[in-house]
Amino acid sequence: MTYPPQPGIPQGVSDKSKVVAGILQILLGGFGAGRFYIGDTKTAVIQIIVTFVTCGVGSLWGLIDGILILVNGGTDAQGRPLRD
Repeated sequence: MTYPPQPGIPQGVSDKSKVVAGILQILLGGFGAGRFYIGDTKTAVIQIIVTFVTCGVGSLWGLIDGILILVNGGTDAQGRPLRD
């Protein structure tokens, strides 16, 4: 499914923000919130399962993932780079 271009966002760049994705991942990474936000539902569900199975220790994955999203950026579900 393709979406029409958003005004003010360059062509080929996601309408999702890496700052929002990173903060969501840092604060709610155990629930995969940042990954759900960017459309990566498979990884988000795996993060929830790992957090549940490890009694919360797996939420460190979300924290580290959020930091990496903020530093390196990432891509959305369509493979477009996240905007700044």
